[in-house]
Amino acid sequence: MTAELPYRLIATDLDGTLLRSDDTVSERTRAALRRVTALGASHIIVTGRAVPWTKHILDSLDYKGLAVCAQGAQVYHAGEHRLLTSVTLDRQLAGLALAKIEAEVGPLYLAASRDGMDGDVLVGPGYRIQEGPLPAIPITDAAELWAAPLNKLYLQHPGLGDDGLAEVARAVAGDLVGVTMAGPGIVELLPLGLSKATGLSLAARRLGMKAADTIAFGDMPNDIPMFAWAAHGVAMANAHPELKAVADEVTTSNEGDGIADVLDRLYAPR
Repeated sequence: MTAELPYRLIATDLDGTLLRSDDTVSERTRAALRRVTALGASHIIVTGRAVPWTKHILDSLDYKGLAVCAQGAQVYHAGEHRLLTSVTLDRQLAGLALAKIEAEVGPLYLAASRDGMDGDVLVGPGYRIQEGPLPAIPITDAAELWAAPLNKLYLQHPGLGDDGLAEVARAVAGDLVGVTMAGPGIVELLPLGLSKATGLSLAARRLGMKAADTIAFGDMPNDIPMFAWAAHGVAMANAHPELKAVADEVTTSNEGDGIADVLDRLYAPR
């Protein structure tokens, strides 16, 4: 039966895509995903959040499948509460990249996500963290950021916007680290070559799926590699212009059941 499905793998980003602004998933979108998975498709969550900031969301959704976390650095089995793969950021390269960026734009506000199932997020002076239930540890000594393995480094600038900061970071340090913009105030340094696409391809292989089987949903520039990898990329109405520019289609917003609109159309009973 799965051979008749338009796509056997449905990859969804979390924030701004599957989740509404209150961190919930609408009943209509839940029902659409239940229906297509009952037909034989697989659903996989692909998020910029690291596992410690993702697992409580997955538990609340009763999600038991694989999740690609930390921009592709981690593949997590939600049903088994187990980290299957993890890639860390080379701290020496990241420090060099940071020095080059600061030489260009001046001092930055920093935060860092430590590796592992329970890795802390450390937040330095001046860094504006989004309000909500996500745990973070404030620090005063920047040296603490580098004291343990990391999966990413977060950057903010006191005056430069997210797009401008990401552009400068790529220009001066893109040969050392990956740079992505994952949301408002969220510019990240990652291991070079890492993206949601690399993590999704690993997870898909575990499920016996490939790019040609995949439809992907997202809202931010960090979803661009995932769209390039998947057979079909769907941007939300609320998506960043850079993602809309490369999407195969644009659906309604995350608040307006954009995922369900597409799934109900593509997987309508024949």
